[in-house]
Amino acid sequence: MKKIAVIPGDGIGQEVMEAAMLVLENFNLPFKYVWLEAGDEAEKKYGKALPDETLEEVRKCDAVLFGAAGETAADVIVRLRQELNTFANIRPARTFNGVPALHENVNMVIVRENTECLYKGLEFEVADGITEAVRVITREASERIVRYAFELAKREGRKRVTALHKANVMKKTCGLFRQVFYEVAGEYEGVEANDYYIDAACMYVAMKPQMFDVIVTTNMFGDIVSDLAAGVVGGLGLAPSANVGESYAIFEPVHGAAFDIAGKGIANPTAMILTACMMLRHFGYQDHADRIEGAVEKAISEGRTTPDLGGELKTMEMANAVISYVES
Repeated sequence: MKKIAVIPGDGIGQEVMEAAMLVLENFNLPFKYVWLEAGDEAEKKYGKALPDETLEEVRKCDAVLFGAAGETAADVIVRLRQELNTFANIRPARTFNGVPALHENVNMVIVRENTECLYKGLEFEVADGITEAVRVITREASERIVRYAFELAKREGRKRVTALHKANVMKKTCGLFRQVFYEVAGEYEGVEANDYYIDAACMYVAMKPQMFDVIVTTNMFGDIVSDLAAGVVGGLGLAPSANVGESYAIFEPVHGAAFDIAGKGIANPTAMILTACMMLRHFGYQDHADRIEGAVEKAISEGRTTPDLGGELKTMEMANAVISYVES
């Protein structure tokens, strides 16, 4: 029995989580769901965006399924990543039939190092009007994330892993990352390895995204290029993600709380449902994940979607459409 911490969070997180849970509960899986509070509303209620009771319960679970957070996102999801040591952020980006996109036949996975780089939060005001930030890149974290990317490629039958960096300018930090990348790549004979400067890579993601299979990169670069990739394939409403560590995983859609449409029942549940599929795969339920993803593809291709994708369905109506295709 796997114990899942379910945290809807704020805004549309509540609605898309309800939709994803409806799809998940259509299967009789050995999961125990523990509903917990975190986010803006939790901060108003308890004085903390991530209440101590929530964190305590999360530690007793095997994974977190998270909806969305508003202004307190850094206090919730970033802290969860740190507390649970989820070092790898996994962001698939693929096109769907029926969704307008900048390019066709895109299917890449971005593997982002989650624990260091400029996101360590080491910023200082050294004098009036002068600030600085420290960029931390270690051999240990670099090797761990690069190895994860190659193992993912091998597991999913992907042919190439591409490292993104800026070693021509940041010779020490990015230089170390690139060096470690090729050291690890030498252990994987069946997987091609190459690298690009991050600025050139962003151009190629925008212009020729089909050239990428698995991308591995450092924290801030990964944050930027994964949103770019999501835009290329149709937007954040289609973008799931996972944060994976040695013994824990957090699953969350890429989109935010979208307070402007919260409560209207029109939020696109696709990213949340696909995020749930990533959780199923993590626990070995490949067939269930394939069936749900196939149902999502069918719903989208037949126009049974929310308004942002050109359809007329409400959030829960789209979830029910997905269920109908799972069962057909």
